[in-house]
Amino acid sequence: MKTKTKNIKIYCDITKCIGCRSCEMACAVEHSKSKNIYNALKEKPLPKKRVKAESSGKIIISLHCQHCQDAPCITACMSGALSKDEKTGATIQDKEKCVGCWMCVMACPFGAIVRDVENHIAVKCDLCPDRDDYACVVACPTGALFAGTEEEFRKRIEEKKAKEK
Repeated sequence: MKTKTKNIKIYCDITKCIGCRSCEMACAVEHSKSKNIYNALKEKPLPKKRVKAESSGKIIISLHCQHCQDAPCITACMSGALSKDEKTGATIQDKEKCVGCWMCVMACPFGAIVRDVENHIAVKCDLCPDRDDYACVVACPTGALFAGTEEEFRKRIEEKKAKEK
């Protein structure tokens, strides 16, 4: 379990991601009313995932909001619904302020913000605020997803490379 502190992000080791979409399902269930996979599939509207598995050739990656330091989505948000959490550095959303203009969707360089057409708002990774861990990371069967700082992720990758030599 990872304590939620400043600059924690979710990273994907593309050498481990198999594109199973477990992260997507776990995210949707976590953001469902029921928090139960069976019941979530019956909800109207269906719960929205805030992560997506994408592929480009042989590379597969689980894409999340990168909680950018100088987040273009915050600048683009005309209603002030997006802001920075001073404590964690996360890009947070006030859904009550969102007017569904989709400017943040267009401004995000990672394509990590999606339209929730039924509720007329944008949705993005919120780092599972009601959990001590992250639903997508816990659900990843290959351990491709990692929650931590950029330095911790780099160290993890370097250690993996050293073991492979």
